[in-house]
Amino acid sequence: MKTLLVTGGAGFIGGNFVLDVLAQGGVRVINLDKLTYAGNPDTLASLQANPNHLLVQGDIGDRAAVAQLLAEHKPDAIVNFAAESHVDRSIDGPAEFVHTNVVCTLGLLQETLSYWRGLPLDRQDAFRFLHVSTDEVYGSLGPVGRFTEETPYAPNSPYSATKAASDHLVRAYHHTYGLPTLTTNCSNNYGPYQFPEKLIPLMIQKALRGEALPVYGDGRNVRDWMYVLDHCRAIGRVLEAGRPGEVYNVGGDSERENIHVVKTICALLDQRRPLDGGKKRESLITYVKDRPGHDRRYAIDASKIQRELDWKPQETFESGITRTVDWYLANEGWVQRVLDGSYRMERLGDA
Repeated sequence: MKTLLVTGGAGFIGGNFVLDVLAQGGVRVINLDKLTYAGNPDTLASLQANPNHLLVQGDIGDRAAVAQLLAEHKPDAIVNFAAESHVDRSIDGPAEFVHTNVVCTLGLLQETLSYWRGLPLDRQDAFRFLHVSTDEVYGSLGPVGRFTEETPYAPNSPYSATKAASDHLVRAYHHTYGLPTLTTNCSNNYGPYQFPEKLIPLMIQKALRGEALPVYGDGRNVRDWMYVLDHCRAIGRVLEAGRPGEVYNVGGDSERENIHVVKTICALLDQRRPLDGGKKRESLITYVKDRPGHDRRYAIDASKIQRELDWKPQETFESGITRTVDWYLANEGWVQRVLDGSYRMERLGDA
Protein backbone atom coordinates (compact mmCIF):
# COMPACT_ATOMS: atom_id res chain seq x y z
CA MET A 1 0.00 0.00 0.00
CA LYS A 2 1.39 3.37 -1.03
CA THR A 3 1.48 6.28 1.39
CA LEU A 4 0.75 9.80 0.17
CA LEU A 5 1.40 12.99 2.08
CA VAL A 6 -1.28 15.37 0.83
CA THR A 7 -0.95 19.02 1.84
CA GLY A 8 -4.06 21.19 1.83
CA GLY A 9 -6.18 18.05 1.74
CA ALA A 10 -9.11 19.60 3.60
CA GLY A 11 -9.59 22.31 0.98
CA PHE A 12 -11.80 22.17 -2.08
CA ILE A 13 -9.64 20.36 -4.65
CA GLY A 14 -7.48 18.63 -2.07
CA GLY A 15 -10.50 17.33 -0.16
CA ASN A 16 -12.08 15.95 -3.31
CA PHE A 17 -8.76 14.31 -4.22
CA VAL A 18 -8.43 12.66 -0.81
CA LEU A 19 -12.01 11.36 -0.91
CA ASP A 20 -11.57 10.03 -4.44
CA VAL A 21 -8.18 8.38 -4.01
CA LEU A 22 -9.25 6.63 -0.80
CA ALA A 23 -12.45 5.43 -2.46
CA GLN A 24 -10.30 3.79 -5.14
CA GLY A 25 -8.31 1.95 -2.44
CA GLY A 26 -4.75 0.75 -2.19
CA VAL A 27 -3.42 3.96 -0.66
CA ARG A 28 -2.91 5.54 2.75
CA VAL A 29 -3.21 9.33 3.06
CA ILE A 30 -1.49 11.56 5.60
CA ASN A 31 -3.44 14.79 5.24
CA LEU A 32 -1.66 17.94 6.41
CA ASP A 33 -3.88 21.02 6.44
CA LYS A 34 -3.66 24.31 8.32
CA LEU A 35 -7.47 24.36 8.59
CA THR A 36 -7.81 28.05 7.84
CA TYR A 37 -11.11 29.45 6.53
CA ALA A 38 -10.90 27.33 3.35
CA GLY A 39 -9.81 24.09 5.02
CA ASN A 40 -12.91 22.30 6.22
CA PRO A 41 -12.71 18.99 8.14
CA ASP A 42 -16.46 18.65 7.57
CA THR A 43 -15.60 17.79 3.95
CA LEU A 44 -13.76 14.71 5.24
CA ALA A 45 -16.44 13.61 7.74
CA SER A 46 -17.03 10.34 5.87
CA LEU A 47 -13.40 9.34 6.53
CA GLN A 48 -13.52 9.56 10.32
CA ALA A 49 -13.46 5.79 10.75
CA ASN A 50 -11.15 5.12 7.80
CA PRO A 51 -7.84 3.71 9.09
CA ASN A 52 -6.11 4.78 5.88
CA HIS A 53 -6.69 8.50 6.50
CA LEU A 54 -4.91 10.64 9.07
CA LEU A 55 -5.79 14.35 9.26
CA VAL A 56 -3.04 16.44 10.85
CA GLN A 57 -3.63 20.12 11.57
CA GLY A 58 -0.44 21.92 10.66
CA ASP A 59 1.33 24.34 8.37
CA ILE A 60 3.61 23.41 5.45
CA GLY A 61 5.72 26.35 6.65
CA ASP A 62 6.42 24.51 9.94
CA ARG A 63 9.52 22.71 8.75
CA ALA A 64 10.00 20.73 11.97
CA ALA A 65 6.45 19.38 11.77
CA VAL A 66 6.88 18.50 8.09
CA ALA A 67 10.18 16.74 8.80
CA GLN A 68 8.56 14.75 11.60
CA LEU A 69 5.68 13.62 9.38
CA LEU A 70 8.10 12.56 6.66
CA ALA A 71 10.27 10.61 9.08
CA GLU A 72 7.31 8.95 10.80
CA HIS A 73 5.14 8.02 7.82
CA LYS A 74 7.74 7.69 5.04
CA PRO A 75 5.48 8.69 2.12
CA ASP A 76 6.01 7.43 -1.41
CA ALA A 77 4.82 10.73 -2.85
CA ILE A 78 3.77 14.24 -1.83
CA VAL A 79 0.85 16.02 -3.47
CA ASN A 80 0.96 19.74 -2.69
CA PHE A 81 -2.41 21.49 -2.80
CA ALA A 82 -1.62 23.85 0.09
CA ALA A 83 -2.01 27.45 -1.07
CA GLU A 84 -3.85 30.68 -0.62
CA SER A 85 -5.99 30.57 -3.74
CA HIS A 86 -8.54 33.37 -4.01
CA VAL A 87 -7.63 36.23 -6.34
CA ASP A 88 -9.81 38.78 -4.57
CA ARG A 89 -8.22 38.00 -1.21
CA SER A 90 -4.78 38.40 -2.77
CA ILE A 91 -5.71 41.91 -3.88
CA ASP A 92 -6.75 42.83 -0.34
CA GLY A 93 -3.77 41.14 1.34
CA PRO A 94 -0.90 40.03 -0.91
CA ALA A 95 1.63 39.46 1.90
CA GLU A 96 -0.14 36.35 3.17
CA PHE A 97 -0.06 34.91 -0.35
CA VAL A 98 3.70 35.50 -0.61
CA HIS A 99 4.21 33.84 2.76
CA THR A 100 2.11 30.73 2.08
CA ASN A 101 2.58 30.21 -1.63
CA VAL A 102 6.26 31.12 -1.88
CA VAL A 103 8.04 30.99 1.49
CA CYS A 104 6.17 28.00 2.87
CA THR A 105 6.39 26.09 -0.42
CA LEU A 106 10.15 26.67 -0.36
CA GLY A 107 10.32 25.19 3.14
CA LEU A 108 8.27 22.18 2.06
CA LEU A 109 10.58 21.60 -0.90
CA GLN A 110 13.67 21.81 1.29
CA GLU A 111 12.33 19.29 3.81
CA THR A 112 11.22 17.02 0.97
CA LEU A 113 14.68 17.18 -0.57
CA SER A 114 16.32 16.19 2.72
CA TYR A 115 13.89 13.30 3.14
CA TRP A 116 14.30 12.13 -0.47
CA ARG A 117 18.09 12.12 -0.23
CA GLY A 118 17.85 9.75 2.70
CA LEU A 119 15.72 7.16 0.89
CA PRO A 120 17.15 3.94 -0.58
CA LEU A 121 17.90 4.30 -4.28
CA ASP A 122 14.89 2.26 -5.42
CA ARG A 123 12.54 4.44 -3.35
CA GLN A 124 14.28 7.60 -4.58
CA ASP A 125 13.56 6.52 -8.15
CA ALA A 126 9.89 5.85 -7.39
CA PHE A 127 9.29 9.00 -5.26
CA ARG A 128 7.34 11.96 -6.68
CA PHE A 129 6.60 15.52 -5.52
CA LEU A 130 3.51 16.75 -7.38
CA HIS A 131 2.81 20.48 -7.22
CA VAL A 132 -0.73 21.58 -8.08
CA SER A 133 -0.85 25.00 -9.76
CA THR A 134 -3.09 27.13 -11.95
CA ASP A 135 -3.46 28.41 -15.51
CA GLU A 136 -3.51 31.94 -14.09
CA VAL A 137 0.30 31.96 -14.07
CA TYR A 138 0.17 32.39 -17.86
CA GLY A 139 -1.72 35.69 -17.71
CA SER A 140 -4.56 36.64 -20.03
CA LEU A 141 -5.43 35.42 -23.53
CA GLY A 142 -7.00 37.28 -26.41
CA PRO A 143 -10.08 35.94 -28.19
CA VAL A 144 -8.16 33.02 -29.74
CA GLY A 145 -5.44 30.59 -28.72
CA ARG A 146 -4.83 28.41 -25.66
CA PHE A 147 -2.18 28.09 -22.99
CA THR A 148 0.35 25.32 -23.57
CA GLU A 149 3.11 24.09 -21.29
CA GLU A 150 5.50 26.36 -23.25
CA THR A 151 3.45 29.56 -22.81
CA PRO A 152 5.60 32.23 -21.07
CA TYR A 153 4.51 33.14 -17.57
CA ALA A 154 2.81 36.54 -17.25
CA PRO A 155 0.86 36.59 -13.96
CA ASN A 156 -1.41 39.60 -13.43
CA SER A 157 -2.63 39.25 -9.82
CA PRO A 158 -0.76 38.83 -6.54
CA TYR A 159 -2.24 35.32 -6.33
CA SER A 160 -1.02 34.22 -9.75
CA ALA A 161 2.37 35.88 -9.19
CA THR A 162 2.92 33.83 -6.03
CA LYS A 163 1.81 30.63 -7.74
CA ALA A 164 4.20 31.39 -10.59
CA ALA A 165 7.01 31.81 -8.07
CA SER A 166 6.21 28.47 -6.46
CA ASP A 167 6.14 26.78 -9.88
CA HIS A 168 9.61 28.15 -10.61
CA LEU A 169 10.90 26.87 -7.26
CA VAL A 170 9.55 23.39 -8.00
CA ARG A 171 11.25 23.46 -11.40
CA ALA A 172 14.50 24.64 -9.84
CA TYR A 173 14.52 21.85 -7.26
CA HIS A 174 14.26 19.32 -10.06
CA HIS A 175 16.93 20.83 -12.29
CA THR A 176 19.32 21.81 -9.51
CA TYR A 177 18.95 18.94 -7.03
CA GLY A 178 17.37 16.17 -9.08
CA LEU A 179 14.20 16.02 -6.97
CA PRO A 180 11.59 14.12 -9.04
CA THR A 181 8.94 16.80 -9.32
CA LEU A 182 5.76 17.11 -11.37
CA THR A 183 3.67 20.24 -11.89
CA THR A 184 0.08 20.52 -13.03
CA ASN A 185 -1.49 23.80 -14.16
CA CYS A 186 -5.26 23.53 -14.14
CA SER A 187 -8.17 25.57 -15.40
CA ASN A 188 -11.05 26.78 -13.19
CA ASN A 189 -12.42 23.98 -11.01
CA TYR A 190 -15.97 23.69 -9.73
CA GLY A 191 -17.98 21.03 -7.96
CA PRO A 192 -18.81 19.69 -4.48
CA TYR A 193 -17.27 21.20 -1.32
CA GLN A 194 -16.12 24.45 -2.92
CA PHE A 195 -15.81 27.38 -0.52
CA PRO A 196 -18.66 29.80 -1.31
CA GLU A 197 -16.53 32.83 -2.15
CA LYS A 198 -15.83 31.39 -5.62
CA LEU A 199 -18.14 32.25 -8.50
CA ILE A 200 -20.25 29.10 -8.88
CA PRO A 201 -21.05 28.29 -5.23
CA LEU A 202 -21.47 32.00 -4.48
CA MET A 203 -24.03 32.40 -7.25
CA ILE A 204 -25.85 29.24 -6.16
CA GLN A 205 -26.21 30.48 -2.58
CA LYS A 206 -27.24 34.01 -3.51
CA ALA A 207 -29.70 32.75 -6.13
CA LEU A 208 -31.28 30.37 -3.64
CA ARG A 209 -31.88 33.32 -1.30
CA GLY A 210 -33.24 35.51 -4.08
CA GLU A 211 -30.41 38.02 -3.61
CA ALA A 212 -28.67 40.16 -6.22
CA LEU A 213 -26.15 38.22 -8.30
CA PRO A 214 -23.07 40.46 -8.71
CA VAL A 215 -21.20 39.90 -11.98
CA TYR A 216 -17.90 41.68 -12.62
CA GLY A 217 -17.65 44.09 -15.56
CA ASP A 218 -19.66 43.03 -18.61
CA GLY A 219 -19.67 39.36 -17.55
CA ARG A 220 -17.87 38.27 -20.69
CA ASN A 221 -14.63 37.14 -19.09
CA VAL A 222 -13.99 33.60 -20.30
CA ARG A 223 -12.77 30.65 -18.25
CA ASP A 224 -12.14 27.02 -19.14
CA TRP A 225 -14.30 25.20 -16.58
CA MET A 226 -13.39 21.76 -15.24
CA TYR A 227 -15.38 19.52 -12.91
CA VAL A 228 -13.23 18.89 -9.85
CA LEU A 229 -13.29 15.07 -10.00
CA ASP A 230 -11.95 15.21 -13.56
CA HIS A 231 -9.06 17.25 -12.19
CA CYS A 232 -8.49 14.85 -9.29
CA ARG A 233 -8.23 11.91 -11.65
CA ALA A 234 -5.82 13.83 -13.86
CA ILE A 235 -3.61 14.39 -10.81
CA GLY A 236 -3.76 10.69 -10.03
CA ARG A 237 -2.74 9.87 -13.58
CA VAL A 238 0.18 12.34 -13.54
CA LEU A 239 1.31 10.90 -10.20
CA GLU A 240 1.17 7.41 -11.66
CA ALA A 241 2.79 7.92 -15.05
CA GLY A 242 4.02 11.51 -15.45
CA ARG A 243 7.68 12.07 -16.34
CA PRO A 244 9.74 13.73 -13.57
CA GLY A 245 10.48 17.37 -14.29
CA GLU A 246 7.52 17.74 -16.62
CA VAL A 247 4.58 20.15 -16.53
CA TYR A 248 1.09 19.02 -17.53
CA ASN A 249 -1.74 21.42 -18.31
CA VAL A 250 -5.12 20.10 -17.21
CA GLY A 251 -8.28 21.63 -18.68
CA GLY A 252 -11.95 20.87 -19.01
CA ASP A 253 -12.29 21.83 -22.68
CA SER A 254 -15.33 23.87 -21.59
CA GLU A 255 -14.81 27.56 -22.26
CA ARG A 256 -17.72 29.65 -21.03
CA GLU A 257 -18.26 33.34 -20.36
CA ASN A 258 -18.96 34.12 -16.71
CA ILE A 259 -22.39 35.48 -17.59
CA HIS A 260 -23.26 32.18 -19.31
CA VAL A 261 -22.26 30.30 -16.15
CA VAL A 262 -24.45 32.51 -13.98
CA LYS A 263 -27.45 32.25 -16.33
CA THR A 264 -27.08 28.45 -16.43
CA ILE A 265 -27.17 28.31 -12.62
CA CYS A 266 -30.27 30.52 -12.62
CA ALA A 267 -32.07 28.25 -15.08
CA LEU A 268 -31.18 25.06 -13.16
CA LEU A 269 -32.38 26.54 -9.85
CA ASP A 270 -35.56 27.90 -11.45
CA GLN A 271 -36.37 24.33 -12.53
CA ARG A 272 -35.53 22.77 -9.17
CA ARG A 273 -36.57 25.39 -6.64
CA PRO A 274 -38.70 28.16 -8.18
CA LEU A 275 -38.89 31.53 -6.47
CA ASP A 276 -42.21 32.76 -5.11
CA GLY A 277 -44.42 34.20 -7.82
CA GLY A 278 -42.44 32.49 -10.54
CA LYS A 279 -39.80 35.23 -10.61
CA LYS A 280 -36.87 34.30 -12.85
CA ARG A 281 -33.50 34.40 -11.15
CA GLU A 282 -31.83 35.84 -14.23
CA SER A 283 -33.52 39.13 -13.30
CA LEU A 284 -31.31 39.19 -10.16
CA ILE A 285 -28.10 39.60 -12.18
CA THR A 286 -26.39 42.89 -11.34
CA TYR A 287 -23.28 44.10 -13.14
CA VAL A 288 -20.70 45.59 -10.77
CA LYS A 289 -17.37 47.40 -11.19
CA ASP A 290 -14.74 45.06 -12.56
CA ARG A 291 -12.00 43.59 -10.41
CA PRO A 292 -8.55 45.23 -10.75
CA GLY A 293 -6.35 43.29 -13.18
CA HIS A 294 -9.18 40.95 -14.16
CA ASP A 295 -7.82 38.62 -16.87
CA ARG A 296 -10.12 38.52 -19.88
CA ARG A 297 -9.76 34.93 -20.97
CA TYR A 298 -8.08 31.68 -19.94
CA ALA A 299 -8.10 28.50 -22.01
CA ILE A 300 -6.02 25.36 -21.59
CA ASP A 301 -4.51 23.19 -24.29
CA ALA A 302 -4.56 19.81 -22.54
CA SER A 303 -3.33 17.81 -25.53
CA LYS A 304 -0.08 16.81 -23.79
CA ILE A 305 -1.74 15.00 -20.89
CA GLN A 306 -4.30 13.51 -23.28
CA ARG A 307 -1.61 12.28 -25.64
CA GLU A 308 1.01 11.09 -23.14
CA LEU A 309 -1.12 9.89 -20.24
CA ASP A 310 -4.42 9.02 -21.92
CA TRP A 311 -6.48 11.37 -19.73
CA LYS A 312 -9.46 13.44 -20.78
CA PRO A 313 -12.34 15.01 -18.84
CA GLN A 314 -15.43 12.86 -18.38
CA GLU A 315 -17.84 15.72 -17.65
CA THR A 316 -19.06 18.37 -20.05
CA PHE A 317 -19.83 21.77 -18.59
CA GLU A 318 -23.55 21.00 -18.83
CA SER A 319 -23.31 17.68 -16.99
CA GLY A 320 -20.84 18.98 -14.41
CA ILE A 321 -22.77 22.13 -13.52
CA THR A 322 -25.96 20.08 -13.16
CA ARG A 323 -24.21 17.68 -10.78
CA THR A 324 -22.82 20.64 -8.86
CA VAL A 325 -26.13 22.45 -8.41
CA ASP A 326 -27.78 19.21 -7.31
CA TRP A 327 -24.98 18.57 -4.80
CA TYR A 328 -25.40 22.00 -3.20
CA LEU A 329 -29.16 21.54 -2.98
CA ALA A 330 -28.65 18.16 -1.30
CA ASN A 331 -25.95 19.42 1.10
CA GLU A 332 -27.27 22.69 2.44
CA GLY A 333 -26.16 21.66 5.93
CA TRP A 334 -22.52 21.62 4.81
CA VAL A 335 -22.91 25.07 3.28
CA GLN A 336 -24.57 26.48 6.37
CA ARG A 337 -21.80 25.19 8.62
CA VAL A 338 -19.25 26.91 6.36
CA LEU A 339 -21.21 30.16 6.46
CA ASP A 340 -21.37 30.03 10.25
CA GLY A 341 -17.67 30.98 10.14
CA SER A 342 -16.15 34.33 9.21
CA TYR A 343 -17.19 34.43 5.56
CA ARG A 344 -20.51 36.09 4.79
CA MET A 345 -20.55 36.09 0.95
CA GLU A 346 -19.26 39.67 0.87
CA ARG A 347 -17.33 41.04 -2.07
CA LEU A 348 -13.56 40.97 -1.68
CA GLY A 349 -10.74 42.39 -3.76
CA ASP A 350 -11.94 45.95 -4.33
CA ALA A 351 -8.45 47.25 -3.50
